[in-house]
Amino acid sequence: MTTKPTDLEQKDADAIATRAAKNIYHLGITTVYSHPQDSRFAYTLYVPEGIEDPNRQIDLVVSLHGSTRAMEIYRNGFAEFGRWNDCVILSPLFPVGVLGDNNGDGYKQLIEGDIRYDQVLLDMVANVGARYQRNFDTFALFGYSGGGQFTHRFCYLHPEKLWAASIGAPGSVTLLDADKDWWVGVRDVEAKFGKAIDHEALRKVPVHMVVGDADLETWEITHRVGGKHYMPGANDAGRTRPERLASLKTSFEAAGVKVSFDLLPNVPHMGIKTMPAAQDFFAKVLQEKRRAAR
Repeated sequence: MTTKPTDLEQKDADAIATRAAKNIYHLGITTVYSHPQDSRFAYTLYVPEGIEDPNRQIDLVVSLHGSTRAMEIYRNGFAEFGRWNDCVILSPLFPVGVLGDNNGDGYKQLIEGDIRYDQVLLDMVANVGARYQRNFDTFALFGYSGGGQFTHRFCYLHPEKLWAASIGAPGSVTLLDADKDWWVGVRDVEAKFGKAIDHEALRKVPVHMVVGDADLETWEITHRVGGKHYMPGANDAGRTRPERLASLKTSFEAAGVKVSFDLLPNVPHMGIKTMPAAQDFFAKVLQEKRRAAR
């Protein structure tokens, strides 16, 4: 004979089920969420348990994929950092061919047709903040390869949104060159994006750059006449990723931006190998940030 549970027993069972669902889907390593403002995009999270304490300071780190779109690797690679440093880790997914043309480079350039990927990310950040009732006015941004292209260009448009940035091995770089147009330079940034570069705000962003000294393949990053992104000066920053990142460092420093640069020995083009250097940098900046807040 089956006994109907009492109201109290049912309430306890419901609470257990709700807690289990929260632990599986909303805390720790989460499921994948469709972006509410545009379901062509998605994101996944690592959420530390400390987020349930409203008095505990929780910060946000965005860890962005490269051309392979392996967003879970970028989330998982930062999960322990998030756990021990009280940080939510947000890893977006910007798929290939969003406009049906098989283009895999749209997000790297920040703009593709009517899509502004910088704004998509800002909307994702706001959505995550609302989901967990946190205000992530600023966040740290790590991007590798294609994500490294996105990251340094995002720095130009939204430095006020960043408490730190780590730029990993971009294949192409946009230098702070006011004599050349986007994407090689920044002369027409305001006309293209409707926002001028705030150099004073950019100088306040702690910037890290990282690349392996064995990251020397050029087949994917050499721009050829007639190519999709070719324009005069496309290859002037250097032949290899280390050379191009060094040129970006020089360009930042000429504008008064302080850069911490890591050239990792015996590391090829592997994002997971560069994450510890980025995390060490973020940890130092985060410690100073929280000390100042106290």
